[in-house]
Amino acid sequence: MGKYFGTDGFRGEANETLTVEHAYKIGRFVGWYYGRGRRESPVRVVIGKDTRRSSYMFEYALTAGLTASGADVYLLHVTTTPSVSYVVRTEGFDCGIMISASHNPYYDNGIKLLNQNGEKMEEEMILKVEAYLDGYSGEIPMAVKEKIGRTVDYAVGRNRYIGYLISLATRSYEGKKVGLDCANGSAWMIAKSVFDALGARTYVIHNEPDGNNINQNCGSTHIEELQKCVRENHLDVGFAFDGDADRCLCVDENGDVVNGDLILYIYGRYMKERGKLDGNKIVTTVMSNFGLYKALDEIGIEYEKTAVGDKYVYENMFSNGYRLGGEQSGHIIFKKYATTGDGILTAIKMMEVMLEKKMTLSQLAKPVTIYPQVLKNIRVKDKAKAMEDPAVKQAVAQVVSQLGDNGRILVRESGTEPLLRVMVEAGEKAVCEECAERVVRTIIERGHQED
Repeated sequence: MGKYFGTDGFRGEANETLTVEHAYKIGRFVGWYYGRGRRESPVRVVIGKDTRRSSYMFEYALTAGLTASGADVYLLHVTTTPSVSYVVRTEGFDCGIMISASHNPYYDNGIKLLNQNGEKMEEEMILKVEAYLDGYSGEIPMAVKEKIGRTVDYAVGRNRYIGYLISLATRSYEGKKVGLDCANGSAWMIAKSVFDALGARTYVIHNEPDGNNINQNCGSTHIEELQKCVRENHLDVGFAFDGDADRCLCVDENGDVVNGDLILYIYGRYMKERGKLDGNKIVTTVMSNFGLYKALDEIGIEYEKTAVGDKYVYENMFSNGYRLGGEQSGHIIFKKYATTGDGILTAIKMMEVMLEKKMTLSQLAKPVTIYPQVLKNIRVKDKAKAMEDPAVKQAVAQVVSQLGDNGRILVRESGTEPLLRVMVEAGEKAVCEECAERVVRTIIERGHQED
């Protein structure tokens, strides 16, 4: 990870950590870099944004920087991260930019850079952008006269993405009652449009964004409201998205959560049964549950583990030719159809399995027994210093010794926030709580907690 860009873009509090000046300079560099040596057609960059109040400010700043460097900017307006990825790779754009802080609160925002294939931008390019932000690259020329870029309304690109999603369904959803929690974010219009077009009877919640309510007690990070909606309305299934709709968690007909690990199991088994699981492997992250691996072992599916971040999952899939991977948090990548996590696509794929196998979501998830897991986040002054503290390391080692082969502990730095994440899995929830709390207490006692 770089100085500014983490595992999922440059993210931070709007006009504190991530400022309008940062956005302008990123636009200036990206527009200039992709346009070097061009004499004919201008650079073409497509931009999408989520529903945060600050997203409009960053959109204008990025656009100003890009056009000042000679790039033409195509605006998708409020849309999802995977839709930007889709438009970039299918319509010949040089790169794409998504303005979103994903599941973070409304006062945060982020800038995600995508390459011409719709993938997270290469680290080499990210480092060049950061060098320019820090003033190490010198001045870059302004475009002048007819070389100045222009801005194009490109809502049509978003509509093509909607059409693409609809085309992927294998059966009509007629007669199915489906709940959609749009997190007051990017999916607020797109998800309902897709499911209505496919014939579902939709029950949509949290689809009234006001700029400040994105992810606020809703969406995939606060799924309780969707569980309530499914139970009270006797729905067949519910899907919860995050702020930029690149992740999805499900709720089965009983109101129980089906997380990313269970989604990977359900669709991985479905692919294997049809001879479509290339390499007989699923790519997971180190955060996936013990229970997933035990269930995969029982049906003969192999797996690989990467660092946390769908960027790393995709890199492993791309390098090895695997077709399915993802995270417990709901970033699921179906490589045949997308180069990033896509929440609405994930929902469509879950509907496919349910309809083709004529089974409920709870029946599909039943073979997996999830181990109790506790995750504690603690804000720290310096992530690296806290991780390297000998006392913290000793506390972690003691937990490893205590759990043995019956559990595990994982302490890692957040790639997007000033947090350490302490995760413990064991046979009993009380053991998880005690072990995680012991490590967190050590971090606090050593003075690493942010004031």
